Amino acid sequence: MMVMNKISRRHFLAATGAITGAALLNPLSEVAAETVEAPNVVGKKLRLAIVGTGGRGTSMWGYDLMKSYPDYIEFVGLCDKNEGRVETGKKIIGASCPTYTDFEKMMKETKPDVLIVTTMDSTHHQFIIRGMELGADIITEKPMTTDEKKVQAILDAEKRTGKNCRVTFNYRYSPHRAKIWELLRAGEIGDITSVDFHWYLDTSHGADYFRRWHRLVECSGSLWVHKASHHFDLLNWWIDSDPETVYALGSLDHYGKNGIFRAENCRTCSHTSKCKFFFDITKKKNLMNLYVANEKYDGYLRDGCVFKNDVNIFDKMAATIRYKNGVQVAYSLTTYSPYEGYRIAFNGTKGRLEAWIQESRPTSDANFDELVLFKNFGKREYIQIPFGTSGHGGGDALLKDQIFLPGIKDPYKQCASVRDGALACLVGIAARNSIAAGQPVKIADLTSIQPQEKKLYQRIL
Repeated sequence: MMVMNKISRRHFLAATGAITGAALLNPLSEVAAETVEAPNVVGKKLRLAIVGTGGRGTSMWGYDLMKSYPDYIEFVGLCDKNEGRVETGKKIIGASCPTYTDFEKMMKETKPDVLIVTTMDSTHHQFIIRGMELGADIITEKPMTTDEKKVQAILDAEKRTGKNCRVTFNYRYSPHRAKIWELLRAGEIGDITSVDFHWYLDTSHGADYFRRWHRLVECSGSLWVHKASHHFDLLNWWIDSDPETVYALGSLDHYGKNGIFRAENCRTCSHTSKCKFFFDITKKKNLMNLYVANEKYDGYLRDGCVFKNDVNIFDKMAATIRYKNGVQVAYSLTTYSPYEGYRIAFNGTKGRLEAWIQESRPTSDANFDELVLFKNFGKREYIQIPFGTSGHGGGDALLKDQIFLPGIKDPYKQCASVRDGALACLVGIAARNSIAAGQPVKIADLTSIQPQEKKLYQRIL
C-alpha cells in the first residue's frame, strides 16, 4: 500500500511550532497542536549579537536572519578574534552594527538580549558562560561543547545566572525526521527495542572536516562530538529516553598519516594533479573573501591538506549505546563514503520502521524522502515526505522560524534545551573516553546529569 503524506511548509510550521522572538523560547512541555496567531503589531525587536563570524555565523545566523526576520530582530554587535574576518562578515550579513575583537567590550557596550555562539567548538563554553553572566540568553551552534568538564560548567552557569541556553539541533526539524518522531510516538511499531543507525559522510563533505580545524580533537572534540552530536540528539529525541552506557571503537584509516603525499594546504601543494582530494578554494569566492583574504591576521588555512600529519581525530567510528529504558543502539559513522546520507531502522514489539536517506542525491525525478513501515503480520507501507526547502533536509528554516516568529506551539518537542545539548555531547564524549579506556563508559559518571528512563523536557523561558 502506498501512503502519500503531502506536507506543505505552512501546515508543517503550524504543526511543529514557532517561538515568540521577544521571549526567546516558549515552554518545551506537553502542549496542544493548535496554532497561536502572530500579533498584528510588531513589538520590540530582539537585540542579537554574534561571536564567531565564520561561514555558519555569517550565513545561517547572519545574512539569513537579516533577510527573513527584519521585523523581529536587529544585530547590535559582531565579534571575532580575526579583525579582517569580522569586517568581512559584517558586509556579508548586511548589518550596520559595530564590530569587535574584544568579546567583553562588545557585551558590555551593546547589551544584547541574545548572544549567538558560532565559534570553534572548544571555545563555546567560554562565550556561553560569560554571555549568560553578562545578562544574555544564548543560542549556540552544536555541539554545545567538547568535554564533560565544560558541559558541567555550562550547566552550573545556566542554573547560577537564571539565563537560558538553546542548542540549535536543526536536524530535528526536517519534515521526514519529524515524521519518524510522529510515527514512533503514535506507537506504530509498538515499544522500541533497538535501533540500527549508520551515517555516511562523502568524500567532499566528509573530507572537508579533515582540512579545517575540526581535524584536531582539541578543537572539535573529534567527529564523535562535532558531527555525531547531531545524530545522538536525534536518537535521544526519537527514543524519548536518556543514554545510559556507551562502548565504542574508532580509528584513523583514511586521512591524515595515511596519505601517500601531503602539503600544508592545497594552494601550495605540488601534488594537485594526482590528489583526488585537491580542493581549489580560488573557485569559491565567498571562501576567498571570508578566509583567504584574512589569513594574514591569524594564519588559518581554510584549504588545509586532508593528509596532514597532525590529524588526530578518527575517520571511522562505531558505538553500542544502551538507553535507560532498555533500547539498544548500534551506531556507526564513516567519513569517506561515495555518497552522503544515512540508513536507520527502528525495531519494535509490533513492527519496524526503516529509512535510507541520501542527502547527496543523483539527479532524479523524485522529490520526496521515503520511510518504510513494516507491521508484524501485516503489509508494509511506503510513506513519502516531500523534500524540505532549506538546508539540513528542510530543518534550517523551520528551526529559525520557531525561534524568531511569534505564536506557535511545539507539539513535536523540537526545541532543544541545555540538557539536550549536554546529553548529545556526552554520548560522543563517552565514546571517545571508551576508546581510550577500552571499556564501557556510564553517562552518569561524567556530569551531574542522571539519565532518566523517560526523557525530561525543560522549559526554555
